Amino acid sequence: MKPLLLFILLFCTFSASPSFGQKGRKKAKNAFAKGTLFGYWGYNRSAYTKSDINFISNNYDFTLKGASASDNPEKFDPSIYFNLNKITIPQFNARIGYYFKNHWAISLGYDHMKYLLNDNNEVLLDGTIAPGIDANWSGTYSNFPVVTNRKQFHYENSDGLNYMRLELTRTDQWYETRKKNGWFALSSNVGVSSGFLLSFNDFRFGGEHTVRTVSISGYGLSAHFNARFEFFNHIFFQSGFATGFNHQTKVKNRPNDNSAITKQRYGYASWESVVGFLLYIRPTNGCGTCPKW
Repeated sequence: MKPLLLFILLFCTFSASPSFGQKGRKKAKNAFAKGTLFGYWGYNRSAYTKSDINFISNNYDFTLKGASASDNPEKFDPSIYFNLNKITIPQFNARIGYYFKNHWAISLGYDHMKYLLNDNNEVLLDGTIAPGIDANWSGTYSNFPVVTNRKQFHYENSDGLNYMRLELTRTDQWYETRKKNGWFALSSNVGVSSGFLLSFNDFRFGGEHTVRTVSISGYGLSAHFNARFEFFNHIFFQSGFATGFNHQTKVKNRPNDNSAITKQRYGYASWESVVGFLLYIRPTNGCGTCPKW
């Protein structure tokens, strides 16, 4: 909800600015030009590579090798997707950015993804678990085949796996209508990102189930490829995919036990679709009466 309110506030602020929409500006506005502010909100789906997940505490140090996981998209429900109090429940993307140079933008936002260890996961168990900690796994294992059971063991970042990232984007326009109002344009966006991972972790093991354990768990690197469909100079629909790498160096699993952590590396691919706005807040030639956008 907070990212959406931020976008609304920014939209209202710049719409009221005297440098926006003045009469007499007849030259076309370019969505990729220096001085353009943009923001968007939308939703995503994600897929993850298999990975080795290392669980550590004072009482155990074991790895599940070859573990698979899935995302957790929210089923469409108008009472959730159109409710400001619940709009952040689904997997979403939020971003605001600025073109500091023609074709080049810097932006800040985050991708709210979800990572759930699949049930009935066929993995190899390797490591040591102290006797009495868990009713099913106890002792020392060396690549021992097991199948996970959600009622006894489960791991997820479903509330979520939040990738808070800074992105550098290159925009190129490939088509624009010749009509006076410039009602449609097609552009491509290619970007690279890096940032940190904020995890809300749920963990079931050893007869204990804890939820929403929050931690800054690691970092991510990613590349983004999108097509942007612009309408009437000020609104757009954008869709595309991203691919990246997440390194979670320290996911906190128990709120009252700092020794209970998870370590993990994995790749991912994500598809997103968003809607956004474009605001032209700065004339490029510094002239107050005859700006060229």
